[in-house]
Amino acid sequence: MNTAGHSEATARRGLELTPFRGLRYDPDRVGSLAAVTSPPYDVVVRPDGLHHLQSADPYNIVRLILPQAPTAGARNEQASDTLRRWQSEGVLATDPEPGLYVYEQRDGDGMLQRGIIGALRVSDPSEGVVLPHEDVMPHVVADRADLMRATSANLEPLLLTYRGDGSISSTAELVERVAGQPPLLATTTEDGYSHRLWSITDPADLARVQSDLAQHQALIADGHHRWATYRRLRTEHDSPSPWDYGLVLLVDTARYPLRVRAIHRLLHGVPVADALAALKGRFRIQHLPVSLPEALGALADSACAGNAFLLAGDGAFHLVDRPDPDLLARTIPVERPVAWRTLDATVLHSTLLDHVWDIPEDDPARIAYIHDTAATVEKAERDGGTAVLLHPVREEVVRDLARQGVTMPRKSTSFGPKPASGLVLRTLGR
Repeated sequence: MNTAGHSEATARRGLELTPFRGLRYDPDRVGSLAAVTSPPYDVVVRPDGLHHLQSADPYNIVRLILPQAPTAGARNEQASDTLRRWQSEGVLATDPEPGLYVYEQRDGDGMLQRGIIGALRVSDPSEGVVLPHEDVMPHVVADRADLMRATSANLEPLLLTYRGDGSISSTAELVERVAGQPPLLATTTEDGYSHRLWSITDPADLARVQSDLAQHQALIADGHHRWATYRRLRTEHDSPSPWDYGLVLLVDTARYPLRVRAIHRLLHGVPVADALAALKGRFRIQHLPVSLPEALGALADSACAGNAFLLAGDGAFHLVDRPDPDLLARTIPVERPVAWRTLDATVLHSTLLDHVWDIPEDDPARIAYIHDTAATVEKAERDGGTAVLLHPVREEVVRDLARQGVTMPRKSTSFGPKPASGLVLRTLGR
């Protein structure tokens, strides 16, 4: 089986997933597997979450995916040196033979997710094999590319989804059978999620999975910047090479539906009073002296009727809805599909950020993107900024836009649960 890569000219259309020799923590060399894992790099709530993970274990994966140093160059050099040292010390060890990996997550509420981790051929957008649904920020792609170049590794998998027909396909049957066997590893992280990992190395099983997946396209659920990074790095290396492929987790959402949540915004240095003052006469504003769950319920009700946002940071919640139609007509591009023009994220970026608040969406000194709702509110209250909370978009809307080739505004959705970082890595050679 060829795992090195294929040229674009000979690659078949469809998902092309290949086995690889996973790099994994030796459980005898770390405090616990749970203590060395992390959420994906862009979900870690910094700086508090970063410091917590760094102190959890000296070998926590966050030291690779979010290295800390005064300059970008020093950070990437530190990550590279750390990865080499952990490999030489045996903290991280390479599996003896190439395989695909069945990955399972469970939580205490009965949620079960299973998927397959492998090295996916990095396709061009024109092929329609991997569908993005969000725009990316160039500086983030550049940052991730620098880190991957320095480490010559895919340090954490993207989350991709595909839609099976809901029946027991050859892949689904294999995943279920493998999940009934003893795992390579099992751990429960502090968020209450249990994680298990198995390897598939039998050539016949690998061929079944590859043949089945070759009939499908995938939607990027989480990891747009890393996919864009894979594409950039692929162009920098002659094909075939390991850079033709990138580490992904593929989940069949016909069998294991994902949860879709919003990604919220934190406006630095913008008091809630100032943010609201700029909206007067342009949106309806309702002050809600209620708890966060009640405020989110009011947001959900209002979002059913049109664009709505929840502002917080001053100890209360403020429902902002019913935008002025003339304002929307002046600020939102008319050439885009109606489904795109009416998205809350579109109105937030095109109308509020660009025209009302005048905040660049890609300036980390002015705006932050946070997945956790309560954390967004707490940081706004602590820092004197404004939390802008959004209601999540339905998965079918996301998929329909992606199939039309229409990308949503940056950081519009959060699909989950996301794979834990640190369970399996992929090295690309130096």
